[in-house]
Amino acid sequence: MIQRILILAAGLCGAAGVALSAAAAHGGGGNTSTAASFLLMHAPVFLAIGLTGANRLLRGGGLTLLAGLLVFAGDLLMRDHAGVRLFPMAAPAGGMLLIAGWLIVAASAFGKISRTD
Repeated sequence: MIQRILILAAGLCGAAGVALSAAAAHGGGGNTSTAASFLLMHAPVFLAIGLTGANRLLRGGGLTLLAGLLVFAGDLLMRDHAGVRLFPMAAPAGGMLLIAGWLIVAASAFGKISRTD
């Protein structure tokens, strides 16, 4: 199930990243451009993790990345389009989740590589 969620996230992040890139090019703010870049750079990661799902740690890292991306990009988009923050310190919290997710992905290299664990 986690693998399907990550593959779905890959497609939605890719589509949203392209749409937000276009919006940023046609008058969106700098935060919209940054959110678009983050969505586009993480879409292939979600696809790769979803397709391989090598171990639980890798899948957990993927979910942590997804949570961080939603909070980080969501806050940036709320600032540009609604003029408010998602919640206080949302962007830094999302950024910390992204960093943690990448570290979990790195740590997964030392886990058992199996589709059944």
